[in-house]
Amino acid sequence: MTGGPADELVEGGYALEIADAPLLHRGLTLADLAHVLTLLHAGVIPPEPARALLGVLLEALEVAPEDFPYDPAYGEVYSSRERHFADRIGTAAGWLHAGRTRREAMRIAFRLQLRSVLTDLIAAAAGLVADLARLAASHTETWMPDQTYLQHAQPTTFGHYVLSFAHPVLRDGHRLTAELDGVDASPGGTGSGNGTALLPDRTPVADRLGFDSVIDHTRDAMWQTDGLVAALAAGASLLVTQSTLAEDLEIYASQEYGWVSLGDGYSRSSVLLPQKRNPYALTMIRGAAGVAIGRLTGMLAVTKTPSARSDNLIFAYGEVPRALAAAARTTRLTAGVVRTLSVDAGRLWTALEGGVAQAGDLAEYVMLHCGVDYRSAHRVVGVAVRAALDRGLRGVDLDPDALDAAAVEVLGHPLGLDAAQLRHALDPREIVHSRTCRGGAAPEEVARMAAGCVSEGSSLADAARARARRHRIAEQALVAAAREVTC
Repeated sequence: MTGGPADELVEGGYALEIADAPLLHRGLTLADLAHVLTLLHAGVIPPEPARALLGVLLEALEVAPEDFPYDPAYGEVYSSRERHFADRIGTAAGWLHAGRTRREAMRIAFRLQLRSVLTDLIAAAAGLVADLARLAASHTETWMPDQTYLQHAQPTTFGHYVLSFAHPVLRDGHRLTAELDGVDASPGGTGSGNGTALLPDRTPVADRLGFDSVIDHTRDAMWQTDGLVAALAAGASLLVTQSTLAEDLEIYASQEYGWVSLGDGYSRSSVLLPQKRNPYALTMIRGAAGVAIGRLTGMLAVTKTPSARSDNLIFAYGEVPRALAAAARTTRLTAGVVRTLSVDAGRLWTALEGGVAQAGDLAEYVMLHCGVDYRSAHRVVGVAVRAALDRGLRGVDLDPDALDAAAVEVLGHPLGLDAAQLRHALDPREIVHSRTCRGGAAPEEVARMAAGCVSEGSSLADAARARARRHRIAEQALVAAAREVTC
């Protein structure tokens, strides 16, 4: 090629890649340092050009990405950097190409950025689990009607309800950890895709950069995208769980319900209507989930290409880290909402007591004490409940006479239930206390599960933080080794 790039290519291509330079700058510099040191120790690069290269790389490491002279007129991120280094140290910069394509450096930088945002997202997810579990533990006896299709289901507690969101967040935390394992593998030493004779051992580059392992297949190391899709999917799933909770809370915080109230720090006042407290944080959580779904869909569309195509990763360099970082911010926002949420136990009890959430349990009680099959018991209770509602009565107001009248209509004979025993069977609190099966709504079982979630979330966070520390230590050692050569 003898001419420079067209203005349209600079604006529509290179400038877009340069926009991602802030995300890749440090990682690229670390990748270059590891590559030069490895080539130096292998006897590939002579000492003098190696010292010159390491010197400008160490300088670049100290420069903020926005202050580094990236210029799309000279190509994408890597080529723009190379021109700057050549201007500084002349032909010594050319040794940076030995045994490596620009693609390898970019892939390494990309993985360094990804492992950083993934560890942060995992820690954020673990924090949300802890906040959900603590909220649940404080409401093991805050009685409420469970809801399906926005209608009353069976009696439960707010603790059991809110804890149902902690478990999927935990599962997504584990999924993200599994994807971090895949990201924390080095693609270094792959040459153009089938290896390089200059570096027969690929482990030194991996060790210098603190990777846990080396990707086994060199061509796969350069072109794999399935892990990116999986990480985005886990991040999107994490946000969809939060969006589901946010949708519920938006309903429950409405004047019509009044079951919960968001903290002032997570609400926004109306400009026009002084009585309104808009749940602004919930809007942002729900919107973030939608954006994450879009980014996942976009990544799937971009990667649907023949193999070994640069376009399916060029766009990922910025999109994937930004998507995962946004997921971490949103997860911390959701945690703040949960930590500061006010729950109106009185309104919840009024809603429960005023409905007929006991109907299913009452049908089981009739089945067990009257010797009828469940379907027949179900029909008897249905008739009795309809009659009670027509009279403006509540579930707790059902008495033996009402059930006898329904039984005569359905079965042809009365049930003859004991009034005191029936009142006990209709008490929502007694119903919830009976749910002692594993995972049930009984207060002691919710407390057990909440404690388990806190413990598991803590282990998840500790593992992510430990990995991040190992990464920092390796990167610091790499920089120290480069400085020792230049001294």
